Amino acid sequence: MRFAEQWNWCTVAGIRDVTPDIREFRLQPDGGVAPYPAGSHLNVALLIDGQPARRSYSLVGDRDPEIYRIAVRLAPDSRGGSRAMWNLKPGARVEISNPASLLDIDWNRPNYCLIAGGIGITPITAIASALHRRNIDLRLHYAVKSRGDAAYLDELSSVLGDRLIVHASDEGARIDLNATFRALAPDAIAIMCGPMRMLEAARRAWNDAGRAPADLRYETFGSSGLLPTAEFRVRLKDSDTELVVSPNSSMLDVLNDAGFEVMSDCQRGECGVCAIDVIAIDGEIDHRDVFFSEQQKKENRKICPCVSRAVGVVTIDTLYRPETAPGR
Repeated sequence: MRFAEQWNWCTVAGIRDVTPDIREFRLQPDGGVAPYPAGSHLNVALLIDGQPARRSYSLVGDRDPEIYRIAVRLAPDSRGGSRAMWNLKPGARVEISNPASLLDIDWNRPNYCLIAGGIGITPITAIASALHRRNIDLRLHYAVKSRGDAAYLDELSSVLGDRLIVHASDEGARIDLNATFRALAPDAIAIMCGPMRMLEAARRAWNDAGRAPADLRYETFGSSGLLPTAEFRVRLKDSDTELVVSPNSSMLDVLNDAGFEVMSDCQRGECGVCAIDVIAIDGEIDHRDVFFSEQQKKENRKICPCVSRAVGVVTIDTLYRPETAPGR
């Protein structure tokens, strides 16, 4: 495990809408705010359709000594976490994990390119502020459907000025990743957070520009995919067991709950610890991880069950063989 989770209760100290579909939550933890690096996230324990679940949200802005700020986009096609969060009221008590970061940022580079797509701006706000305080050169490219959808636009503009470039689709200002990366200084590092299609496009453009893969760092949504979130079935090799993964559950949770234990770490599709073998697919796999390469995803030989999903039926091998099959 790259970090050990500790859980603590907090109070929802405030709620405000920063765009029509993005809501900010101010969480006041019992015992105070723990130190954390820019780009960190925390997990929130929720009840989704009466079942316990947890969802991960990036922390917004500079560290506050009393509260955590997170922002949640209401996503109708998600697994229900955003709906559960939007149902919270001021004064509610929720359990949260300690902050942790999976972003390995080299703060000694002289040039940074930050890229955010939609709600992906949340971890980028803190990173941009940290770079600004260090007087490090940066440009932030913020891709949105419209300026009305751009969360924290005023806050970022006041800090960054003309170093913030907004790419609004309704203005015909789509970001050109190839041109952006080719214009960077040779020693520049790029840090991005956005939907899966944007992230995959960025990885291709970064490689085409001949840049070192390690110099492109990214934070993922963990739930964004190329296919709609829907119920699918999982069959276990050498077993007559067939499990149903509902839209509100992950394959990882369903496997573990059924007794087919799968090791995991980040549960965000970034580390690959939970990767398991795919034996057959009757339908299509929606690879939502950023661990496997584009070619590996096309081969469909492995899947990260923490975030990836399927349409139809996928047969897998967890390599775990319980002495007594679940349900017997």
